[in-house]
Amino acid sequence: MKYLLDTNACIRILKGDSPKMLVHIKQAAKEEICISTVVRFELFYGIYKSKNTESNIKNLNIFLQSVNTLYFDEHASQEAGRVRFALEESGTPIGPYDLLIGATALAYDCTLITHNTKEFSRIKNLRIEDWEVE
Repeated sequence: MKYLLDTNACIRILKGDSPKMLVHIKQAAKEEICISTVVRFELFYGIYKSKNTESNIKNLNIFLQSVNTLYFDEHASQEAGRVRFALEESGTPIGPYDLLIGATALAYDCTLITHNTKEFSRIKNLRIEDWEVE
């Protein structure tokens, strides 16, 4: 099984302040843990806003070496279009970056690891786990 980490999950791992999250990460095989290019973007954006940019970039690059990157590609873009349309039709849109992350999880058949279950649960057929509480 592949697990796609949402931005909030990555932040908790980087901070090391979620024992439950770290247990799950250690139990999974390295090839099962992934992040999307959209999550990479969000992480770098947050770092450039931070006060400790250089040390945070160093830590992030170490973390990025330990996970696989899934690209927002043609298949993910088609999923994103389909999901956005479905959410708009039902009157339950979500944020644009969450839409792209969720679509990437669907395109690559991943379970999304997030603490933002309320937002992502609006995406039909998206498998979600919250490793903060499980």
